[in-house]
Amino acid sequence: MSAKEPRKVSIRLPSVPEPSSKRYSKRMSTFDPDNAESLENWRRKTSQWDFGSELNLLVGTPDTLHRPQSQSGDRFTFLENSSEEQTTTSGLGKKGSAFSEHDPPGVDEHQPPPEGGDEAASPKEIYPGLGLPLWREVTFIIVICLSMFTTQLGLGQVLLLLPSIGRTFNVSNAGDLSWLVAGYSLTVGTFILVSGRLGDIYGYKLMLSIGYAWFAVWTMISGLSIYNTENGYVMFVFARVLSGIGPAITMPNGLAIFGAAYPDGMRKAMAFALFGACAPSGSIVGATFSALFELVWWPWTFFSFAIILAILAGLVLVFVPTIPRTRAPPTTLKEFLQAVDLLGGVVGVTSLVLINFAWNQAVVVGWRQDRDYVYICLLLGILMLPCFFIIETKVAKEPLIPFAALTSDVGFVMACIACGWGCFGIWLFYLLQFYSNLRHGSPLQISAWFSPIPASGFAASITTGIILGKVRSSIVMVMSMTFFLVGVILVAVAPVEQSYWAQTFVCSLIIPWGMDMSFPAGTIIMSASLPKQHQGVAASLINTVVNYSVSLGLGFAGTVEMQVDHGGLTEADDLLRGYRGALYLGIGLAGLGVAISIIFAIKQAWDDSEKKRKRRPASLPDNK
Repeated sequence: MSAKEPRKVSIRLPSVPEPSSKRYSKRMSTFDPDNAESLENWRRKTSQWDFGSELNLLVGTPDTLHRPQSQSGDRFTFLENSSEEQTTTSGLGKKGSAFSEHDPPGVDEHQPPPEGGDEAASPKEIYPGLGLPLWREVTFIIVICLSMFTTQLGLGQVLLLLPSIGRTFNVSNAGDLSWLVAGYSLTVGTFILVSGRLGDIYGYKLMLSIGYAWFAVWTMISGLSIYNTENGYVMFVFARVLSGIGPAITMPNGLAIFGAAYPDGMRKAMAFALFGACAPSGSIVGATFSALFELVWWPWTFFSFAIILAILAGLVLVFVPTIPRTRAPPTTLKEFLQAVDLLGGVVGVTSLVLINFAWNQAVVVGWRQDRDYVYICLLLGILMLPCFFIIETKVAKEPLIPFAALTSDVGFVMACIACGWGCFGIWLFYLLQFYSNLRHGSPLQISAWFSPIPASGFAASITTGIILGKVRSSIVMVMSMTFFLVGVILVAVAPVEQSYWAQTFVCSLIIPWGMDMSFPAGTIIMSASLPKQHQGVAASLINTVVNYSVSLGLGFAGTVEMQVDHGGLTEADDLLRGYRGALYLGIGLAGLGVAISIIFAIKQAWDDSEKKRKRRPASLPDNK
């Protein structure tokens, strides 16, 4: 050990393999500074390293790691942060890239030491995805990505069945039928907030399997509602609302598994990109198969889907690796209530439900004085939001959303995603209405018109996975918001009699690039901002923003449509005026997203220039 007084220095990070940095930071996490024997053992094992009173750990380059007797001047620093949530790693990641400079979520100073003393865990033990055979890793990725695919399939399978379901249950009011879609989206967008925390506590793999099983049961009940001759419609809506809890469980826990199974890098970026690519594909596949089953008997859409979901629940237990839990499950009721943040969860979910219900129900009954319950729900929801933030920041010991750990970059990304995906929801719904009511396409023909979306989305996801670590995340967001903006403009100004290939085909190629660039970028930034034990919370937050913005955006658009769909010469003119009014709102949301992303890009460029200006090269003192 050097007897010199340690001092902090700014150094240039040499090229060091990622597993090495994580392995030695993991070893530091098993060091107990309050135990004299542990301290002595740790000093003896790391005698070639310098560390000071603030536990600045200086580790040699790969040559030094393999030859303990040698001493290299190239070193990199692990600096223990004052925060309980994360450890700052000096020099990790490209400046301003989508990968944060914070210590990756796999390095967790609170994780208990591995068995066998304070020996370092291998990278494959820390990241289970690295040790899988190729065939199993492919199967593992497919099973996880299907959580996003089935979520969107559950939405798309109903869109083209609304007329048939209405005829079966003698329901013709468009507002009443809209709840078959809105009820599902409502529970998906709100219960995600809580389900990620349950995965943090009880294990992501277990919760993923439970989510698939729950989804299967209530999807089957949706199909069986046709046998209820008296209250079949009520039973169907009830089953659809409860079935939305299934994907609310599967999506965040699937994403959390990716976040914990892989270290930051190309592999993780590609996994997140493929996950996001399943969103447009799921909707189109769901719509296509529902159109086919409608030719025979529409309940088979739900029966077949329920069987697939039950199979997936079993495949999770077989092919998904177990992610080591970083905490023991609560053993008492008090510990459970504290761990799940019950008060914050109830207030937060209730607030989101009330606001969402008010905007979507207003489309059905209108903003009228004799429908005062709509105003009351909206007001109560808005008033409960600040209460939720107060609970999370001042009251909760283990908040659902650790605001203190979130950076300004996360805020910009979340704002961009909210604007972009709100625009996407409007684009998808009103393009479907445009095809169905103005161009009079059959269900199968409409599915064919949407068919370019999956292929374009897959290409976008691969491209995004490649560029995420090479360019600033803000640049990725500017690009994605621009794609959203251009895609929705093409639909908003498309003439009814125009050929499909002129504008609507082009917009079907462009919009997926907005989706599949924004979602992976936001997911990676959020995952890197929170430690390993909070990956469920990270996934919950990003999915809450995505799904809630889609549902709320449709509520806003429905209100606009209701206010402007009159004054035309014909009924078709009125429909077109209403649809275009809603799509203009989508243009406004996408434009706002572009503006926010440009500000984000300017901020990141400024921050990088400031870091370069303040950086001062320094050399390390030699050990003697």
